[in-house]
Amino acid sequence: MRGHVYRSHWRRIAYGAAAAGLLAVSPAAAELLGHGGAVRGVDVSPDGRRVVTASFDYTVILWDLERQTKLKSLDAHEGAVNAVAILPDGARAVSAGDDGTLRLWDLESGSLIHTFEGREGKIAAVAVSPDGRLAASAGWNRKVSVWDLETHGLVQTLDGHSDNVNAVTFSPDGERLLSGSYDGTLMLWQVSDWSLLKTLRGHDFGVNAVSFFTDGDKAASVSVDETVRIWNLAEGREALVLQGHDGPVLGVAVSRDGRLIASGGLDRTVRVWDASTGEPVALLEGHFEPVWALAFSPDARRLVSAGADEVVRVWDLETGREIGLKGMRFSGTDHAATWDDGSRGAALFRKCSACHTVTEDGGNKAGPTLYGVFGRRAGVVEGYNYSSALTDSDVIWDDQTIVDLFTVGPEEYAPGTKMPMQRMPSAEDRAELITFLKRITAPQE
Repeated sequence: MRGHVYRSHWRRIAYGAAAAGLLAVSPAAAELLGHGGAVRGVDVSPDGRRVVTASFDYTVILWDLERQTKLKSLDAHEGAVNAVAILPDGARAVSAGDDGTLRLWDLESGSLIHTFEGREGKIAAVAVSPDGRLAASAGWNRKVSVWDLETHGLVQTLDGHSDNVNAVTFSPDGERLLSGSYDGTLMLWQVSDWSLLKTLRGHDFGVNAVSFFTDGDKAASVSVDETVRIWNLAEGREALVLQGHDGPVLGVAVSRDGRLIASGGLDRTVRVWDASTGEPVALLEGHFEPVWALAFSPDARRLVSAGADEVVRVWDLETGREIGLKGMRFSGTDHAATWDDGSRGAALFRKCSACHTVTEDGGNKAGPTLYGVFGRRAGVVEGYNYSSALTDSDVIWDDQTIVDLFTVGPEEYAPGTKMPMQRMPSAEDRAELITFLKRITAPQE
């Protein structure tokens, strides 16, 4: 039985703080800046005071939510970090990434407690049980793995999905686990014996994220099929199907009081829904790129959103406006891409700019800054967490070594490097890129 489908007229409904309806908000003038790549994961501490975010730049950042300031940068992953979850004690967090590992962090000191390894392929999501004892990871090996956060051992591997697993969450009582996959299904598991309770079908395409309601009787999921779906878990059926996003829906969160659902998508919007009726409550516009992750504060007065525009935004749900310091603006990739002069070299560099800045004050992103790269020894930029493939290297970056890098590809040139696999077969293109890089990365006198 399919649930009722709501097709909302988002921009036509007026909004009042105490009335049901919709608020369309213009881009706000502030955000949390600190990551150098798309922000893929976000969680709010149980006391509502801190936020932890995970990014394509290989780092996890701890923020003070009230002051909207960065407290610590946690840097140990060897690949993009896709998800993060704070433990119930608020003092630890676990992150998951493309490097196939989970990492357990002490948030007070910023130190790494343990690295969980042994998986094959990317880990897309992570969840922590309500008692803080277990962590579940959703992997692109089509499995869910469950880990003991105290003994650091593997507890169970759940094998049932027929495609990559993108989402996982524990029920509020810790007795069940819900997973979502590219195969379009959700699977509900019994934690006591790890048996499969139900397979939920309804999405037309892959599931990107899932979230339990506090009562444990319902759950929300979002998909490439552009829908948000609310599930009656006892009956194993859809209760509501919500439509409003223009494109795949990437992230979802349910408020602790169960009143609100927030969803974010490829259309760069955050949409807030009434969980009981499925009616739209607010449209939050401000992100310049797709919105990947969302988290409510414990009192449901604030919503934190994270996206591909490299920023984290904090929304006041009573006013529908972004909270933050005035006078700051960020327009997306590499600060409006001021390096782009329209040349062939600039066009070739656009892919590189996702990971590298080129100006003196640009800082590191997923890769180290390229400012002053010519004549510099590999692996020496301060503050960047290099792989041993480069820290132990004698390579000096110049015309020939950069040409060699793109001729054979990073993995062949420096086995074990974190740099994504890519080659540039055209000698003419390599020459154009070298000419461009020399011009924009040269130190200014």
